[in-house]
Amino acid sequence: MDFTEWFFTTLGAAVVIYYGAKLLLFTRMLYPKRWFPLPKSFFSSMGEWAVITGASEGIGRQYAFALAEQGMNVVIMSRTKMTLDKVAKEISETTRRLVKVIVVDFTKDDVFADIEEQLKYLDIGVLVNNVGMMPSVVPRRFLEDEDLDQVSRGQDVDKYIDMSDDEKLLQMCKIILPGMENRRKGVIVNIASGIASIPFPMYSLYAASKIFVERFSQGLHAEYKDKGIIIQAVTPFGVSTRMVGYQQTNATMLAPQDFVTSSLQYIRAGDKTYGSLCHMFLGWLLHTIPLKILHTEFMLQGLKEYVERKQAEKSSSSVVKEA
Repeated sequence: MDFTEWFFTTLGAAVVIYYGAKLLLFTRMLYPKRWFPLPKSFFSSMGEWAVITGASEGIGRQYAFALAEQGMNVVIMSRTKMTLDKVAKEISETTRRLVKVIVVDFTKDDVFADIEEQLKYLDIGVLVNNVGMMPSVVPRRFLEDEDLDQVSRGQDVDKYIDMSDDEKLLQMCKIILPGMENRRKGVIVNIASGIASIPFPMYSLYAASKIFVERFSQGLHAEYKDKGIIIQAVTPFGVSTRMVGYQQTNATMLAPQDFVTSSLQYIRAGDKTYGSLCHMFLGWLLHTIPLKILHTEFMLQGLKEYVERKQAEKSSSSVVKEA
């Protein structure tokens, strides 16, 4: 066998092994209960308490319920006391677990000292950083944003590009991670977004801000995994919450309860997960279709019209119900 034949044979074998390994890793995601089994006491073994931000509704509320059902006491945080008290009562009555309510307005910068004081004596095994917002559900171009002039003058920058939410995530990790490091165990779940998977026109700045959540989580996981701590970015696409106008659930627009139940099955699947099988396929599809196609004017306009139509249908439905 001459050198050329040897080279191409070796190269072909390497390509087959590489893609075979990738296929094997992908198929593992199809059967999380088999490949990433969780003992019944997994979460409660991490610590006595779970802390969930943005827990008054949507994804955060469902994480609080799910972790309480796993045997953990929960700390729920949001800025609406009435709603938090209602959620706390429901969790307590349903699961018989302790629930601590912390009313906090994360739009303010001086809240973290009080949070740290209220949490310092708790054995915290799980942190879910869920608090966040989307400036606009309807896709729009950069120059079409009505608040752009304020941003260019340095006003409302945090609200516009979600930097304040990134800071909240940092601060919460700073408060809770030292205790996990001392006990050499813990789980931190940081909620990002599937639209950060690729450059995502019409949501450009929001998607860019969520890349921070992904990269920060993945880097932190590499730093602390040898100390028994799992740090994972969860990057869902459609989940029917207030952030997306409570869109009708379907194969890709999941109910919060279904999404959270699924995402917890992937907690040992690595430093990043889409949280559900259908969203995993959406992510794979986005990475497979050439960006030149996804970024065409036809696709961008189609996306905008689709979301606007869905929002109009929801508004129309609400009017009919009220009548």
